[in-house]
Amino acid sequence: MVLLVSMQDDNGKTVFAYLRVSSKGQVNGHGFERQQETISRFAAENKFSIAEIFRDAFTGTEADRPAFTLMIATMLSNGVRTILVESLDRLARDVMVQSLLLAKLAQHEIVLINCITGENVTAALNDDPMRKALIQIQSVFSELEKSRLVCKLRKAREAKKEKTGRCEGRKAYGERNGEQAVIELMRSLRNGSDGKSMSFSRIAETLQAQNVPTRTGARWYTTTVKNILERGI
Repeated sequence: MVLLVSMQDDNGKTVFAYLRVSSKGQVNGHGFERQQETISRFAAENKFSIAEIFRDAFTGTEADRPAFTLMIATMLSNGVRTILVESLDRLARDVMVQSLLLAKLAQHEIVLINCITGENVTAALNDDPMRKALIQIQSVFSELEKSRLVCKLRKAREAKKEKTGRCEGRKAYGERNGEQAVIELMRSLRNGSDGKSMSFSRIAETLQAQNVPTRTGARWYTTTVKNILERGI
């Protein structure tokens, strides 16, 4: 729930927290949890009251962020003027995107605090040219770190693809625990104990009748059985 009441008289102690992970796939990981712990600890040590936590799951090069946009709109309506982030690269790794977002905050006189360094980032940008340069250098190295990681992961994927023929995407049926046994059952049904081949639709009906679970929990379909067996796993 976003708080919309006026908070003009709290001397800047009421704040918003902004959390970001680099992809939607990390939403259920530890990224948000770690960031929130760091921010909450910093807030408690410095007597800040976190009114709302906003979370985005986009890459560092994505400037159009729903939660960030909502956070700014909310701040402009309720008087909160301080944002806590775990570190500057959680705002953005990409230097250009980071500069654009910081400029947007400065335009509305919004303070951004880096909870790891304790730095008032927007004040540093406005008041000290040397700090501004250091923050920009920090952004460059964050972007460099990400680029090196992307390059490393790409090489690893290419090596795996060369070795196994596939490297990413959803795992084929049979690659997860217990699924190979289901495939063996399908094959035995397909071959038939009396030498007669069982149809794919009949196999699906048999698996359903025996309460053999599918990966998704849905029912067995003819096309599902056909695709699995014809894949030749």
